[in-house]
Amino acid sequence: MGLPSSRPRRSRVCGPVLVLATWVPLVVVAGCTGGAAPDMSTGEPGAATVVEVVDGDTVEVELAGSTETVRLLGIDTPETVDPDEPVGCFGPEASDRTKALLPPGTEVRLERDEEARDRYGRLLAYVHRAEDDVFVNELLLREGFAQTLLIEPNHAYAGLMLAAQEEARATGAGLWSTCGDPATTN
Repeated sequence: MGLPSSRPRRSRVCGPVLVLATWVPLVVVAGCTGGAAPDMSTGEPGAATVVEVVDGDTVEVELAGSTETVRLLGIDTPETVDPDEPVGCFGPEASDRTKALLPPGTEVRLERDEEARDRYGRLLAYVHRAEDDVFVNELLLREGFAQTLLIEPNHAYAGLMLAAQEEARATGAGLWSTCGDPATTN
């Protein structure tokens, strides 16, 4: 789905022109099937309430009257809940940090990028804590609880995400001192 040209554009430090889009509340439309993304081109920014943290990069929220699973864009935390994967180095710590940042009842603002959902039907979003506008995705990177996971075409904050990861790597924060370089140890 292309975005209107009236949307603001940002340039990534190392790449092409990027399009920023704002997440808006879901509108349930009769006839919408499976993982199809609803039309989110109109409405207010996506105010939601955290129901539960699933793991370091996945949360459940109450959004527009229904519970939705949200996959945090731009980051990947070590695995903790996949029955087919071992618990990753620093996975429990990453999950605990996300739980501390987003306890049940926390009001958040969800911001989307190009794609509304992943292949599993989860909403894809950048998560901002409403009370203080903490950008949770970026903070998890900066503190060393995650590494970047940039999947095209969702790259609105690629420069910021990569800078946060490099800061964590350079200072040995979190998984960078405990697990070594995840890019070489996975």
